[in-house]
Amino acid sequence: MADQTTIESAQPRAQAALATSPIFDLRGLRVEEVEGGLLLSGSVTSYYHKQLAQEAVRAVALGVPVMNSIRVASCR
Repeated sequence: MADQTTIESAQPRAQAALATSPIFDLRGLRVEEVEGGLLLSGSVTSYYHKQLAQEAVRAVALGVPVMNSIRVASCR
């Protein structure tokens, strides 16, 4: 399990990865520090975007556990 310093340093990198994503749907998502990892939250319009957000964060989280609570909402 990652130590708190690692989680604290991973959170801003993860938030920046989403905020600068070329996929607009990911830019409004939130990354929060929680005990033991990072929590992704917010809403996207497809399951594919939910997966993309998770993988974008995992790529910069460097071994910190990522919990994905992103909601998939229909855009009807």
